Formats: sequence, C-alpha cells, structure tokens
Amino acid sequence: MDFYGFYTGQVFDAYTFLGAHPGAEGTVFRTFAPGARAVALIAACTAWEPLPMHKIYDGNFWEVHVPAARPGTLYKYRIEGQDGRVLDHCDPYGFSMELRPHNASIVRDLAEYQFTDEAWLRARSDCKGGPLNIYEVHAGSWRRPSDEPADWYDYEQLAALLVPYVRQQGYNYIELLPLSEHPSDESWGYQNTGFFAPTSRYGTPAQLMAFVDACHQAGIGVLMDFVPVHFAVDDYALARYDGTALYEYPHDAVGRSEWGSCNFMHSRGEVRSFLQSAANYWLTEYHFDGLRVDAVSNLLYWQGDVSRGENRAAVQFLQQMNGGLKARHPTAILAAEDSSARPGITTPLAAGGLGFDYKWDMGWMHDTLEYFQTAPACRPQESHKLTFSMQYFYNERYLLPLSHDEVVHGKATVAQKMNGGYEAKFPQARALYLYMYAHPGKKLNFMGSEFAQLREWDEGRQQDWLLLQYPVHDAFRQYMADLGQLYLNTPALWQWDDDPRGFVWRACPTGDACVYAFERCAGARRTLAVFNFSDAPQTLACALPGAASLHLLLAADDERYGGPQRYGERDLPVAEEAVHLELGPCAARLYGIEE
Repeated sequence: MDFYGFYTGQVFDAYTFLGAHPGAEGTVFRTFAPGARAVALIAACTAWEPLPMHKIYDGNFWEVHVPAARPGTLYKYRIEGQDGRVLDHCDPYGFSMELRPHNASIVRDLAEYQFTDEAWLRARSDCKGGPLNIYEVHAGSWRRPSDEPADWYDYEQLAALLVPYVRQQGYNYIELLPLSEHPSDESWGYQNTGFFAPTSRYGTPAQLMAFVDACHQAGIGVLMDFVPVHFAVDDYALARYDGTALYEYPHDAVGRSEWGSCNFMHSRGEVRSFLQSAANYWLTEYHFDGLRVDAVSNLLYWQGDVSRGENRAAVQFLQQMNGGLKARHPTAILAAEDSSARPGITTPLAAGGLGFDYKWDMGWMHDTLEYFQTAPACRPQESHKLTFSMQYFYNERYLLPLSHDEVVHGKATVAQKMNGGYEAKFPQARALYLYMYAHPGKKLNFMGSEFAQLREWDEGRQQDWLLLQYPVHDAFRQYMADLGQLYLNTPALWQWDDDPRGFVWRACPTGDACVYAFERCAGARRTLAVFNFSDAPQTLACALPGAASLHLLLAADDERYGGPQRYGERDLPVAEEAVHLELGPCAARLYGIEE
C-alpha cells in the first residue's frame, strides 16, 4: 500500500494491506489505530487470550503474525485508548463477520472462489445507449424457506430462485440493498459495521461470489447499494475506534446524522482511502457491476441541508472516488441516489461535475405517484406533474426509480397508491408502468411491485407470493413481464434516452381529456405511447409525420392482463400522417410506427 496515498486520501487498495491476510504460514493481522496506547489480537485460535500487536511503519499501524490463524478463525482487536478505556473491536477491514448479535471478524481467503464470468466482464457496458431495467431486491425478504424468524436462503440458494425469475420478468440487472455487515435487520443494511464484510445472514463471501457469478452466467448484471455517508454507532465497530474520533467528526453538530448514526469525516485522507477502498473492493473482489451510492445529498450539503452550505470535502471525495472507480472499472455503473437540485451530478469530472453515470429522478417519482393518487376528475389540473419532467430531463442522465423507499413507513405500496377502490387500482397501475417504461430514462422497480403487492414491505417477511393464486395479481405479473421484455427488445425506448431527438410530444391534455401521446425514437425506429388517464372514454387525434401504419405492441387494458378489451387486428393504417384512436378509461398503449 502507498502510505502517503493512504494519508492523503488517494488509495483504493488499503484492504490489500490492512485487515487479516491468510497465507501458507498463518495469518498476518494489521490495523490502523494511531491514537491507541496498545492493541492486542484476541482470537479463537489463542483461546481469546490477548496477543500484543506491535507498531509498524510510522507507529500508527499495528501488526501481528499468528501461525495458528487460518481461514474461518474468529478474531477481534482489543484496543486501549489514550483515556485508558479498553474495548474489543471488529476489524474495520475484516472480510467477514459473525451473525448478529455476535460481532467477531472472521479470517477469509478471498481467493477461495474462482469466477468463470470472463466473457460477461469483457462484454459488460454501463448501459448508456442500452437498456437498463433493474429489479431492486432485499436479499432477506424476497423469498424465505419458511416463516420462521431469521430463516433465510443463502446466497447460492437465492441465486437459483432469483436469477430465472428476473430473466422471466424482463429485468437485466438486479440491485441489492446494502450487503455490508450490519447489526440491525431493521436498518436494511444502511447502518454498517463491516464495510468489507458481506453480511453473514446469507452465507460466506465465497457464496456471495457464486451468486454474482451465477447472475453473470445468465446475462444479469448485479449492482449493490453503497453507503459512504455514515456508519452504525455500535462501539465494537468504527465509533471512536482507537479511543478518538478516527472515522467520524468529533462534534455531534455534524457528527451525528439524521438517522442517529455517525457521519464519516470526509476531510480526513484516511477516511477517504477507507471508503474508496471499500467501493473498489466490491467491484474488484466480488465482480459487482456497479454501485448505487446512498444519500448523496447528505454528502453534498452539511447534514443534507442546503441552507447549511456545501460540504466541499465530501464533494471532492465523491469526485475522487468516482474518478478512481471509473479508471479501474470503466464499464461499472455508478448511480447517485440524490434528492437535491444541485446540477452536475452526471456531468463528467473534466467538466467540473461529480462523474456519476446516472442520477435517480426523485422529482419524476414524486410527481408521477402524486398524479396517480389524484382522483381522475381532478387530474386535468395536475397535468404538469406528468409534463414537467421533460422540461429538465436532459440536464442529467436519469434513472426512474420506484424503489423500496416508496413502499414503507405508511406510504403504501405502488398499487395501493393508485386512486380508487381495489378493482380500480389495477388498470391505473398498469397504465402507470407503461408510462414509466415509455418515458426516457433507465428503470428501477422494487420487488413485489411487479405483482401488485398490497402490503407494505416488511424486512422480516417474504413477499406475498400467495397473491399469484389470484388471477388479477398473476395477470399483473404477466403484464409486467411482457412490458419488461418489450422494453429490453425495443431500441426506440432506450437508445436515445439522452438525446432530445429521442422524445417528441404528440398530444398533451386540453380541457378535461387527460389524454397524452408521445413518440420515442432512435433513428428510423419509432414508437408511439398513448394514454387516457381519465375514467371516461376519450378520443385521441394527433399528427404523426411520416407514419404509414401503427402496429400495437402492448395494451395495458388487454383482457390477457385483466383488462376489458380484446385486441384482434393489431395493425392500423395511418391516413394523411395523422392518427385517430378511441381510448377506453385508464387506457395505455404502445405502438410501433411503420413509415
């Protein structure tokens, strides 16, 4: 490791030096604890008797070699701070940890698993100019072997079930909520104690590698949530690691986050090196295809509050991390979960931006869901919520998310949010999703939404798969599968996502009609999306230059999906470059345009 680079925040491989590294003659343990009076290793192989570690390099690093320590050995560091307080800590750079509530680190050999995904990695892209349809998953509550508490599938078992389902449903990427070790199930992985340790809830590091490999063999990319903003307060982890505020701010005014966790102090080079190395670790050692960076607005501004001003050190950290990751992994996807209005999130670093590939379009998400929560009679006054997105869309490279955050804490599921009673929610949800998939931008959908789950997500329970016994839910799942496959195989819906030529309004609502139409295209390939979001039949008439005929690709009100319409002839001639369509209540259709 480059020690100067470590101190100045330039390092992306600190985990290759720090942590526990097994070899033929035992294991070398190293930790960074500059404020400690003394550090000892306690481990299962020494009957948990303290084994003093000695200072190396400049005295801020501690090391011990233990011949008896092998992969699988449990261990901790016993650290005496300058104040005389002695605490046992897990390894900040440890590659594995015990299942909660236990918290020892575990020696692991990262070379244990051999990947077979070379062809995938060679062909991988960041999906700019390509389709990106993401299925967001919490590994512990997608499916479970039983309803018993903490009965989870391991990573390999999960792959055997999840991969074929994802392919069937028309997704080409999986995004996993954070897998870094965390003590509380209820945090969903967003308050970490082991930034280099995949949670042991679902198995070993080798099993997680096998999961990613299985996804790649099936042509599915894998993203993971990454949390470089804050960490859990548990005193066995990073908090006051060496008796000082080594990773966090020393004052609560900026040291505690809105979630009660500790904020990383990004002005410290050692902290930047730690986080950059963790990000690189998941992409390098586990072959993840990208990271969704959580709570970016809390990095851009002090405590996420614009009025408190920009956190310049954290902004510089993001720029440096993104630049370093893209230099090492050019085809990996870096997505920002950012609710701020700050420009330049996806602007290249060379132009002064943050260098992300995509930004979550939180504005689109909020506006769209609010529109569909509105009674149809009131929607004419809310049309701006569907049209506004195209006024700013080309300012960034956007991803449209209907994520886990929108189906918890009293917000209701996506299907529940639709206006009206039980039966009225399904046609509206089908129309919503066709609007989403026809709209420019990459797509993300949280598990359960694809079959119109009506219970808010609970991390302690699997999804309500029994709903698929009901025809209306199974028909909705089939609709979402057909829509996902259609999206993947229709270049007009994604090839020119970032090009203003790829989107043209053909009809915007006037009066009480609530009728919309827009064209998506990529070169000569053209599609027309039409919608009636009212609860009464409507007529659409719009010009369609150069069109000779329309071919119906998908109709949300088709009887196959639980709708009232039976579509026979799917080709429609276009007279004098204009279309006239009769649309039933809450109708949504996608046509291919033939010239």
